[in-house]
Amino acid sequence: MLQPTATDAVVRMRDITIAFPGVLALDGVDFTLRRGEVHSLMGENGAGKSTLIKALTGVYRIDAGSIVVDGAGRDFHGTADAQAAGISTVFQEVNLCPNLSVGENVMLGNEVRRAWGIDWRATHREAARHLASLGLSLDTRSTLSSHSIALQQLVAIARSMVTSASVLVLDEPTSSLDRIEVEQLFGVMRDLRDRGVAILFVSHFLDQVYEISDRITVLRNGRLIGEHSARDLPRDELVSQMIGRAVAELEAVATTAERTIDRDATPVLRASGVGRRGSIEPSDIEVHRGEVVGLAGLLGSGRTELVRLLCGADRADVGTIAIDGREVRIPTPRHAIGERIAFSSEDRRGEGIIGDLSVADNIVLGIQARRGWMRVVGKEERDRIAREAIEALGVRPANPDTPIRNLSGGNQQKVLLARWLAVEPDLLILDEPTRGIDVGAKADIQRKVAELSAEGLSVIFISSELEEVLRLAQRVVVMRDRRKIGELDSKDVDIDGLIGYIANEGVRAAA
Repeated sequence: MLQPTATDAVVRMRDITIAFPGVLALDGVDFTLRRGEVHSLMGENGAGKSTLIKALTGVYRIDAGSIVVDGAGRDFHGTADAQAAGISTVFQEVNLCPNLSVGENVMLGNEVRRAWGIDWRATHREAARHLASLGLSLDTRSTLSSHSIALQQLVAIARSMVTSASVLVLDEPTSSLDRIEVEQLFGVMRDLRDRGVAILFVSHFLDQVYEISDRITVLRNGRLIGEHSARDLPRDELVSQMIGRAVAELEAVATTAERTIDRDATPVLRASGVGRRGSIEPSDIEVHRGEVVGLAGLLGSGRTELVRLLCGADRADVGTIAIDGREVRIPTPRHAIGERIAFSSEDRRGEGIIGDLSVADNIVLGIQARRGWMRVVGKEERDRIAREAIEALGVRPANPDTPIRNLSGGNQQKVLLARWLAVEPDLLILDEPTRGIDVGAKADIQRKVAELSAEGLSVIFISSELEEVLRLAQRVVVMRDRRKIGELDSKDVDIDGLIGYIANEGVRAAA
């Protein structure tokens, strides 16, 4: 293996700044990628990882800063400029042509040409040679779609080698792979690294990051937090840097963690061995009346995947769900609403609000879904429900006829909470309800969750902010690498203990 040094930098990005309307996505970030190394870029959702990659690969123009590749300053105007500079990218969803052959995909745009046109026999020979250089023996004339996602990923890497890429960016390439497929990919990555290729690797799987990485750079909120040798960065410290330990600016919210829950009673929800192939391993979770159960873990740990099975957004392959001791089937979100389960998605814009509708119409959507479209919610009832919700949750502006797209993110989140409270659920599932909103709205939502649980509503609460989870939840279910690794009683663990539990795969630190 090559031993990269500080002088082997293939990519130097300095003081990179990118701003979007109302958002500073990258704030003076430095990043260095060396020849013959695997360098992992780590950070939670919204940290700036994707923006930095898109700056390096020519998708985004930078507003300030500089990019140097192989000693030459670069001003990328598009992805073609980055590719010409020797930078190739393989995304989570393979960007190839599944209807074409393996050989055609490997050589696309670089076919062997003669005076009369493309020499397909020679083209397939060249494709086979590039595949063989990665240890792959594939029928180059077979259709790409006939192969697994893992092999398609490797075909995409082979394609990048055709252009003699010196930099390979792998953005979540293992998200859909099993363990054997991951090992095959890692074997190829190690071989390329040893041949001098600089590899930028993005993954939410801590085990994989530590298995393959030479160095790790951590971003948070668009800023550089640290650059480390992987062997010198303890997992606890990595998780702490990703999540952050800033002093809370929120108005104090009374903790619900010490409130007594009757766990001898029949739980409102009991899920046993619920899982979905390729999404999450079979897991158990139960929630009692008036209890807040927090789901903790890094992004990609399986938090969202688990709750989507509970509310019918995705369908489970295995396991059972019981409501108040009665086994039920929940194949769709509408069935969940019928069982008095309400789910507020983390994707507020994509799966939550309908921007062109008014605040009032967004609030009554849940009620309308439960009733069916033959029993339309009338205007008088709609206005009454909306007025009560706006007053109870402090939505601003208070006009129910305002298009919801004109509201701030925090007020949009309050409207979504109002929508699901209007259906009078027994179990409310909130996935990242306070992410990306101002501190005042965040405090309002936290306070409302505490009040509702005290009144008897059961809540599953997901948040990337572990302090928030410990403050609101009586019990914490800990997820890692798409499986449940344990449960903790909130009053028995502090933030450092929870971080250590996540980082060390469910092993409690000695007192």
